[in-house]
Amino acid sequence: MRIIFTCGGTGGHIFPAVSVANMVRLRHPGAEILFVGAEGGMETRLVPRNGYEIRTVKIKSLHHSLSPKAIAHNAKALPLIIKSAARARDILKSFKPEIVVGTGGYASFPMVREAAKRGIPTLIHESNAMPGWTTRALAAKVDAVLVSFEESARYYTRAKRVETVGTPVREAFFSYREAEPSRGDKPVVLSFWGSLGARDMNRIMEEFIALEDGSFRHVHASGKAAFEGMRRLDGGGVEIREFIDDMPAMMVKSDLVICRAGASTLAELCAAGKPSILIPSPNVTNNHQDANARVLERHGAAVRLPESECTAKMLYRRVKELLADEETRGSMGKNALKLSVLDSTERIYSLIMKAI
Repeated sequence: MRIIFTCGGTGGHIFPAVSVANMVRLRHPGAEILFVGAEGGMETRLVPRNGYEIRTVKIKSLHHSLSPKAIAHNAKALPLIIKSAARARDILKSFKPEIVVGTGGYASFPMVREAAKRGIPTLIHESNAMPGWTTRALAAKVDAVLVSFEESARYYTRAKRVETVGTPVREAFFSYREAEPSRGDKPVVLSFWGSLGARDMNRIMEEFIALEDGSFRHVHASGKAAFEGMRRLDGGGVEIREFIDDMPAMMVKSDLVICRAGASTLAELCAAGKPSILIPSPNVTNNHQDANARVLERHGAAVRLPESECTAKMLYRRVKELLADEETRGSMGKNALKLSVLDSTERIYSLIMKAI
């Protein structure tokens, strides 16, 4: 069995592919698995750490704007997209996959498109509520589009087939939740903005911490860039970390989570059954984090707060209100859990095997 997973750009594209690859490797130890990503992308670091070979294509994203800067960028990106097809053909010819599975990112476009042209079974997984450019461009060409949220199927009117499969998350989120870890005497608030942090939100969080009255524990992951500047705030019920290395355990024992609305993060919140305040990043393509947050908001699983409207005082008031209302938090957590697809990895694995 030979499978190509192609992905890149963000953890939300990479980690689902790695989760499914792990299941394939577990059940078929002799399977040959190859990852294909973008040259210089974070996948070139993350994939080998998980024990898989990765090859790359040289490709850049397209900017969807008519500004002079965007036009200049696209003038360089378009030739790379065209040339990437030849690289994709070379990889397909040498590896001879039985299926190609794309999980998002521009690197997956040439691989999936060239495989579909050659009659190789193809699947694409979209973890975001709203499809990105790559998914839109490939939807009509692949054998099936796999979506995280059932309501996202409406975007794929030209697709041959759409399957709701959720987004794979680490098994630890389920096992920690079932273990019901012991809690302290104070509620726990967890906040983070991703591995790099977010400059403006970290500034708001500094003001937020200054307002705290000691009635709850607060663990905040600042990201690498802001850690040195924020570590002075550590102490008195506040814990400043650069990263959350034990995210499954930390999230499960939290009473409220404040974070961005990336697809993988939301899948983890739902798996852990946690109420949250979501502050979508305004600096992402097609504002897709806001679309993600709106899904949880509509289902009563989260409070959505646009960054443009967020102040430290407003955020602190929302946190205090929710911590004081155990019934509402409990309802939000249950609604989040209802959105979780517990067997997401299994569903994707089964569709791969069926396609092969």
